[in-house]
Amino acid sequence: MASDTIPIRQGEELDTSAIENYLRKQLPNLPEENLTIEQFSFGKSNLTYQLKMGDWEAVLRRPPLGPVAPKAHDMEREYKILKEISPHFRAAPKPYLFADESVIGSPFFVMERKRGIVLDTDFPEGITPRREICRSLSATMVNHLVELHSIDYTKTKLTEMTKPEGFMERQVIGWIRRYERAETDIVQGDEQLKQWMLKNVSESETPSIIHYDYKLNNAMFNEEMTEMVGLFDWEMTTVGDPLADLGVAMSYWIQPEDPDLLKKGMGKAPVTVTPGFMTRDEFMENYARISGRDLANMNFYQTFAYFKLAVICQQIYYRWKKGQTKDPRFAHLDAFVSSLIQYALYTSEKK
Repeated sequence: MASDTIPIRQGEELDTSAIENYLRKQLPNLPEENLTIEQFSFGKSNLTYQLKMGDWEAVLRRPPLGPVAPKAHDMEREYKILKEISPHFRAAPKPYLFADESVIGSPFFVMERKRGIVLDTDFPEGITPRREICRSLSATMVNHLVELHSIDYTKTKLTEMTKPEGFMERQVIGWIRRYERAETDIVQGDEQLKQWMLKNVSESETPSIIHYDYKLNNAMFNEEMTEMVGLFDWEMTTVGDPLADLGVAMSYWIQPEDPDLLKKGMGKAPVTVTPGFMTRDEFMENYARISGRDLANMNFYQTFAYFKLAVICQQIYYRWKKGQTKDPRFAHLDAFVSSLIQYALYTSEKK
């Protein structure tokens, strides 16, 4: 299997000796070998690195370089969330430790290193994506989302960190504000979309733990692709409306007949366009059947999810335009933002 790590990108280096000293103080019985660090190639938001000492390995997560949006990239919060969820949800990595900015100049946390296959725009070399594999992967994604939503959050400390009452109204208002703070260009239809969401806020009766960034390339599968062995990027996790989580999952679940800009907004289309993957409607029907939840107002949740994705991309584009990141992948995100706003409006008109 191809390596999922790369040499560290210029400007994103870490202080290896400071990290090694800190790890040795905090974690007992580490091997004697020196710490080596490599960077993971995937991810567009937080920076993730592989830590290795002899046969011990772990993953370090830290915020991106430059100023970050308020309340975004909260490493301590993500560490605490994983501490609460990992005992109940096997795919969540176990967190080992959290450090404030005194160690390397930014906060970070260290967690379990999972091994397996991450699917993004291509299947690994040597694997033929047969229809039954694609169908099975779809079903696994549905089942794990239902499983996450069925955890009794009242038995965790998430009750102290979250406020499920009025969740969707706060979300709509909050993401509109984030969008307005990160605006760079005039985007046709954004005012119309904002007004529609404010007038049509929906809220499910039963809150649950939500991942809120649930997508195929945040999951890791075993070599046979029959089981999810890892689920990553828990920074947006909270207790809220499970249908908002489903909506977000569907905003990433691209299908073959989607418009080109939606399919290739970040470059190449994801593997969900491969024959055999469930359509969004099939995914939602399976979710409804297994979870027993009523999806009557899903068009609101899907509309909001496309807007939320547009805001995330706009925040990244804003950082690129201000010179806070030089990653060339972000140079054309403005076109994707515009496309997502248009598609959100189109979704809002569906019955």
